Amino acid sequence: MDDKQNTTYEHYPLWIIFISTILQLSIIIIGSYLIYQIGIIWLLLYLIFLGILEIRLLRKSCIDCYYYGKRCAFGKGKLCSILFKKGNPNKFITHQIKWIDIVPDFLVSLIPMIIGIFLVLTDFDWSVVVLIVVLFFLGFVGTGTVRGYLACKFCKQKEIGCPADQLFNKPKKKKS
Repeated sequence: MDDKQNTTYEHYPLWIIFISTILQLSIIIIGSYLIYQIGIIWLLLYLIFLGILEIRLLRKSCIDCYYYGKRCAFGKGKLCSILFKKGNPNKFITHQIKWIDIVPDFLVSLIPMIIGIFLVLTDFDWSVVVLIVVLFFLGFVGTGTVRGYLACKFCKQKEIGCPADQLFNKPKKKKS
């Protein structure tokens, strides 16, 4: 096997699922804490938003994924098979994703960061500044690292065809 070709996982190792789950839970906990500072109603709205995103992911992607019923890098393949009937794997391959489609996923971190900045501007607190910085690194650097080095790199669905891979790894246009 050459260096450019990676092995894929039929079932991801539990340690990868653990890392990706801890990362996601950390983002949610920090985000929830920051939002809670402006009121319980806003926190409930944020948690409802997160629930809607999770259901959307499971129903629109995971049901059609190769890892449906299996241990994917994020632990959602098994969860999806418990909650929803298997979809059509061909639908996953042909689904097109645009940047606008992933904006809600970025909002999971961005909304609490914006609220955190508002909190700092209205009543400066170093602990809030630290949480904003940690949330930024977890939400963008951490997520990118987990996806790039632990999840997508070993994904069987990526080999078959993945719209997210096509979005993030478009071939660069050569300058003439």
